[in-house]
Amino acid sequence: MSTDVGTPEGDTARELVRFVTQETRFALLSNILQHPEGLPSMYELEQLNPSVSEATVYKHVQKLIDAGIVESVVLPEDERQQGYPWTFYRLTDEGRALLDDHNLLAAEETLKRIYETISDKPEKMIKYENAPRPDVE
Repeated sequence: MSTDVGTPEGDTARELVRFVTQETRFALLSNILQHPEGLPSMYELEQLNPSVSEATVYKHVQKLIDAGIVESVVLPEDERQQGYPWTFYRLTDEGRALLDDHNLLAAEETLKRIYETISDKPEKMIKYENAPRPDVE
């Protein structure tokens, strides 16, 4: 797979597919899909990708946001709790449609089942998994 970290030059489907299937970005998309709420925090994404630096995870999430594949969703201020995250990441409708159009969502249920079997999660990750999340449609 390509190690290019730039956004696609155009919006053709082939360029976007190549962009989202870059190894790290595809892993991050898989993490979003497998998350029980489909809304992981940055910390959860970092923990699920231990071989990638935090800065690299952040950079690739930002690239996916810039490309319109992922969006950040912020918990309303009055629902935030100290010690818990309030920014989460999910696929946009366009991102989900792109992945679906190219049969890249086929493993979504399998990914969720795999996520449920992860038994060595740090205590902080378990806490973050149970953090309040925004209501999204």
